[in-house]
Amino acid sequence: MDLDGVLVIAHSDKEDAAPTWKRTYGHHPLMGFVDHGPGGTGEPVAALLRAGNAGSNTATDHITAAQLALVQLPKRYRRGRRTLIRTDSAGGTHDFVAWLARRGRWLSYSVGMVITEGIHQHVLRVPASAWTAAVEADGEIRDGAWVAELTGDVLDGWPEGMRLTCFATNTLGRPIAELERRHRLRARAEDRIRAARATGLRNLPLHRTAQNRIWPEIMQIALDLLAWMPMLTLTGKARLWEPRRRRLRLFTTAGQLVTTGRRRILRLARHWPWTGHITAALDRLTQLPDPG
Repeated sequence: MDLDGVLVIAHSDKEDAAPTWKRTYGHHPLMGFVDHGPGGTGEPVAALLRAGNAGSNTATDHITAAQLALVQLPKRYRRGRRTLIRTDSAGGTHDFVAWLARRGRWLSYSVGMVITEGIHQHVLRVPASAWTAAVEADGEIRDGAWVAELTGDVLDGWPEGMRLTCFATNTLGRPIAELERRHRLRARAEDRIRAARATGLRNLPLHRTAQNRIWPEIMQIALDLLAWMPMLTLTGKARLWEPRRRRLRLFTTAGQLVTTGRRRILRLARHWPWTGHITAALDRLTQLPDPG
């Protein structure tokens, strides 16, 4: 489960709209998404509407968003190491990490860390032999990138001219390159945020904050449909289409509903390039078990 902040620009004076850390003006909601892996999308599980000047690394907000998100999961995933919480460096606070790892909760975490001078000096003492090649999402070696675990005092060996990133995790017994790859895959949350913007989060339509809290809830319902519809009905690249592409190719397709006797027939244009995707998706829907 990924937590990430979103900047929503306000083009008029609205309640709780304020200057943001990017020198824009608006709101700064904090969202949570479930990650279904590279073969699917991720539905939203939390949307905490905040003022534009809300801090990026406010631990209480991250705890509240995590609580909202965990309630949406089945009970067996609300605690325990099977559930991984990922954030960027905004979630790398002592209070938030302590809350995740508290006895009785025992959640796994992988949170980005701010590179302090102390961490930087520690990295400078890592020997060259301790660095391991980083890997891409497909398991291939990532050119020009290495990972190492910070433990105790070690020797000099950090290559010059490289960008430094850091994360903290409580997962033990797995290769550091695998853990770094797992953390880097939280970038898929940016895809979810882009879908949220395309589904209504580009702006808040009302003036009062109490009214605008309804808008993210409506947007999350739309994102739920956009997440589960392709996982249940589409295959291949079509499963990963962005919302705008789905609207063009699937949702705005012209059709005619014909009733003959006791049957209803949906007629679609044969020349439409994606008619096959639609009919195949409808066939898969009819083959799903009855949820009741």
